[in-house]
Amino acid sequence: MLACRSSEFVYRNPKPHLRSRQAYHPTLLRRPDGELLCSFDLCDAVESLDYRTHLSRSSDEGRNWQFQGQLPTDEAQCALPVSLRLCQMRDGSIVGFGGRWRRDNPEEGQVNRETQGMAPMELILLKSADGGRRWGKPKVIAPPLVGPGFEICHRIVELPGGRWLAPTGTWRGWNGEHPSGDMAIVLISDDQGKSWLRFGVSFDGRKTGTIHFEQSVAPLPDGRLLAVSWAYDPLTGRTLPTPYCFSADKGETFGAPRPTGFLGQTCKLLPLADGRLLCVYRRDDSPGLWGTLSHLEGDDWIIDESALLWGKGLSNSGMDGTSSVADGLSDLKFGYPSLLQLPSGEVLVAFWCFENWSTNIRLLRLDIR
Repeated sequence: MLACRSSEFVYRNPKPHLRSRQAYHPTLLRRPDGELLCSFDLCDAVESLDYRTHLSRSSDEGRNWQFQGQLPTDEAQCALPVSLRLCQMRDGSIVGFGGRWRRDNPEEGQVNRETQGMAPMELILLKSADGGRRWGKPKVIAPPLVGPGFEICHRIVELPGGRWLAPTGTWRGWNGEHPSGDMAIVLISDDQGKSWLRFGVSFDGRKTGTIHFEQSVAPLPDGRLLAVSWAYDPLTGRTLPTPYCFSADKGETFGAPRPTGFLGQTCKLLPLADGRLLCVYRRDDSPGLWGTLSHLEGDDWIIDESALLWGKGLSNSGMDGTSSVADGLSDLKFGYPSLLQLPSGEVLVAFWCFENWSTNIRLLRLDIR
């Protein structure tokens, strides 16, 4: 029922013999006119100071891509690293949600290797009214809690009633301070991003010590929200069974997490048009990028099939606990899938992967029956 039909590139370094250009964290979206956009971060290295979000577009359902260039940032803040995730909104606009980091010391990375804390940052929104060709100035978000850092792991989720959710996770500050504890959360806005006064906790690691990286949140046809995450135990360095949970009140509260039945790092979720669920992830117990088709029976998660989509022959899949959290994340060789189902039913998966000394953005076409 699930197989990879073809593998192509959205972006790869055109001249790797001249310069280092590494690409990370793609986000796929489809415009109302059928045009596809893919945003991704480009940089010299995974934590370099030139880290910025760029954009490519396709008019033939992803078979060919035209590189547009860097998304604009505030001129006064143009030297700051920026990472954004894009969402196609119902009013036709595109909204980017992400962060920018204040890096005063060029010899330090984005994460403190001693404390695992994040450099000082701001959450921002960026908006385009013309399909991503021109952009307004970034707007700083005032979150309803102290992170002090926040994980940039998801685009905005726009609910049918107009509510916006911004899935993210709390992160330690540079010196190790962590007043809110480890939580995966959704920030809530009921005025199209003007204010973010409340938040819901999807996965709570404050008592267990579990870190819930890179959660994925999607609305279901019955009105509920479904969330999955990469559960990681920092004491043992092991990935835990991938959990899922539901919200019946538009992100205000979430039920207790339950195991999906697979072990996934950087798991991303797509409800398919036929009612099934597709998850794509870096598998912990068997190397490679894997896909799992599932369905829900009430609140129960039922796995139908799992298949290797990319990475046959790899000896290592991801974080294995042999290094610190900061070093483990920066040493990853592929991940962050972004999923999109076309009107034809075909499913596209964009992800970043390190090949031939460059990190590229690949695009898979999946055959799902």
